[in-house]
Amino acid sequence: MNNLYLKAVRGESLKISPVWMMRQAGRYLPEYLDVRKKHEFLEVCSIPELACEVTLQPIRRFKFDAAILFSDILVPLVPMGINLSFGKGHGPQIANPVRSTRDIQNLKNFEPREELGFVLDAIRMIRAELPTDVALIGFTGAPFTLATYLIEGGKPNPFANTKRLMYTEPEAFASLLNFLGTIMADYLHAMVEAGADAVQVFDTWAGILPEREFRNVNLPVLQQIFQHLNSLKIPSTYFALGSSHLLNSIKETGCSVIGLDWRLPIPETRKIIGNDVAVQGNLDPTVLLADEATIRRETRQIVVAGREKGGHIFNLGHGILPMTPISSVEIMLDEIRKA
Repeated sequence: MNNLYLKAVRGESLKISPVWMMRQAGRYLPEYLDVRKKHEFLEVCSIPELACEVTLQPIRRFKFDAAILFSDILVPLVPMGINLSFGKGHGPQIANPVRSTRDIQNLKNFEPREELGFVLDAIRMIRAELPTDVALIGFTGAPFTLATYLIEGGKPNPFANTKRLMYTEPEAFASLLNFLGTIMADYLHAMVEAGADAVQVFDTWAGILPEREFRNVNLPVLQQIFQHLNSLKIPSTYFALGSSHLLNSIKETGCSVIGLDWRLPIPETRKIIGNDVAVQGNLDPTVLLADEATIRRETRQIVVAGREKGGHIFNLGHGILPMTPISSVEIMLDEIRKA
């Protein structure tokens, strides 16, 4: 009952918005870097004790209102038969990309509770150690965004192979999204069973789609995922980078919370989506590289805008940057909490 995050995601308007940050457990924290000196990234994701420790680090330091499981959206690709690695300086790499109907058919279906049991064990550990007034968020990647990594073989830029498959083999592309959607919905369900209080679906690259394609290609599978989550009565957030042009469609996904990047102010967003859904965001992460006066001014604007009806969770418009000073986060939190 004292969990401010859960109150906000359910639509309550609060005097002080609850706050957490995307990538809050990560490379800007010296304690995280100490862990990474001894362990590779995927090792941290796959050993429950390490994932638990890293998830709790920013809660100990900053007392955020929510913790987000330390993992990666690409972890579920491994039991599908994908050869995934993370190299220094160049991000994820997939040695066997998926670019044909046969490749899609060769993907292995799996039971998340068995193949990803280490993630669920981490959730149980984290929930046991978190204070009761701090929510635990589980997450997955959205089918479209996972598909872009699978098809491109790594960071999906400039999306040429993805769009070629989408346009030239629409049935194959739809089957890939449906395959991924079914597994991700079950994976999120398993996270809830393990103790997650809420979930977030990251659709990082959905913003590359025009609204017509988003509605035709992406929206149906998202609606299936959020319909399943709603049947569990679990709060759910949908976040897509660069998606201001998609808000009319995003409000039809069925999510509880729409995550916003920094491109459109909250009042303008509310004119499109109304007050029936909570919003999360939306400080530009680069503001935390600025001086104190700028951080306070920009933070205050979002705090004030977030007091409108509908519920608001303060967050960044994307993940915190690795070079962000700890002091900048402390200034931001001070401005929020003294509001």
